Amino acid sequence: MTDVSGPLAGRVALVTGASGGIGRGIARQLAAAGASVVVHCHNGAERAEELAREIGDALVVSGDLTREEECRRVVEEAASWRGRLDVLVNNAGIQPVRELSALGVADWQAVQQANVVSAFACTQAAVDVMSAQGAGSVVHIASVEGTRPSPGHAHYSASKAALIMHARAAALEYGALGIRVNTVSPGLIDRPGLSDDWPSGVRRWLDSAPLARLGRPEDVGAACVFLASDAASWITGVDLPVDGGVGVRPGW
Repeated sequence: MTDVSGPLAGRVALVTGASGGIGRGIARQLAAAGASVVVHCHNGAERAEELAREIGDALVVSGDLTREEECRRVVEEAASWRGRLDVLVNNAGIQPVRELSALGVADWQAVQQANVVSAFACTQAAVDVMSAQGAGSVVHIASVEGTRPSPGHAHYSASKAALIMHARAAALEYGALGIRVNTVSPGLIDRPGLSDDWPSGVRRWLDSAPLARLGRPEDVGAACVFLASDAASWITGVDLPVDGGVGVRPGW
């Protein structure tokens, strides 16, 4: 699947949470662009191994990214595979649904730990490797909910807003090291059974999106390829919405 002549040929990319739907789409697109891909998983080892076999030029690493030492170990294993690490996509995270009034501190902290602290710790570890190389690209997978909250998602929306600001701060501080940091903010991404599980939400999305379809994991992956490539060599600290145009719809 790897294209040795693609825009990411010769580069090594680590995708966290790559056993999930969006993560798989990102890993596939990076591989199609020529990258050697490190597929991270926590509980989905079987799916990760299947994806690695599909990609071909891939390595599977597992770890609980809510633990700082595991973040560092995963990044170190990824960098040791081919002796470098050029791209980190912080995709791992959780999305529980609960009304704000019913949230406890433990609920809030669990989402921040999984979504924000993991990306912070993995990025910090990756910067140690990338700075020695003189270049690197980090992409956080945020969400359109990082700027537009949704009922039941206060903890999730806050975590995605934090990712957007972390990327901007990291872009400022790591730019002198040749490291670019950006975010991709997906809208509603399709998955098997979504239309059956949430028909009203899917219908509202389709009515609101100027491009009149749901997103695909590959749409998110294509944005990651762009931000990781030389085509984005003068782009850092930006949030790239991948939402079919929902963000331009008036809210009144």
